[in-house]
Amino acid sequence: MLPIFILIILLFSIVIHEIAHGSVAYYLGDPTAKEAGRLTLNPIKHLDPFGSVILPVLLLLLTQGRGPVFGWAKPVPINPYNFKDRKWGSLKVSIAGPSVNFLIAIIFGLLIRFIALPEAVFHLFSIIVFYNFLWGLFNLVPVPPLDGSHILFTFLPDKWSKAKIAFQQYGFIILVLLIFFGLGFLVQGAAYFHYLISGYNLSSLLLSF
Repeated sequence: MLPIFILIILLFSIVIHEIAHGSVAYYLGDPTAKEAGRLTLNPIKHLDPFGSVILPVLLLLLTQGRGPVFGWAKPVPINPYNFKDRKWGSLKVSIAGPSVNFLIAIIFGLLIRFIALPEAVFHLFSIIVFYNFLWGLFNLVPVPPLDGSHILFTFLPDKWSKAKIAFQQYGFIILVLLIFFGLGFLVQGAAYFHYLISGYNLSSLLLSF
């Protein structure tokens, strides 16, 4: 049952992340995500064939069901020209996704730390904490199309525009390399934050990395 729980938690962590982007954009005056039906917990509206299905299942198979697994949803459509805050609107929308994942991880981590939970609930909450920290950290990596790149581009001067375009062209290739060769560092980071908040070590979960 563990692989199924991992996939469900990963999927809804990603969905909530995208809803956070769209909700902040809507608050700032952009109804694009709402009109596209993306401000919903219905995962079907957010599924990306490769990032939401093929890649997570492939990683589960490669790790023999132990995880960690990874993936992504379709990006929520945003039109920054609708923002009431043209200067910082894109930054606020970009930060919203990782922030809500960190918030979820902290809440469930504190529940683990301060409440005596049944073993099954403890493991379930641990997976929620770990994957929300992992997803939040991953999205802060400054590689297009991740949120970290939008945050970085907000602060880059106009003279870097050509470098920005070139970076965007090769972003997906860099992203795939990061997933298969650099994800272990993010896994260790997520495990560290899990320990920091919950007080429990996840070393057994990381044996496959």
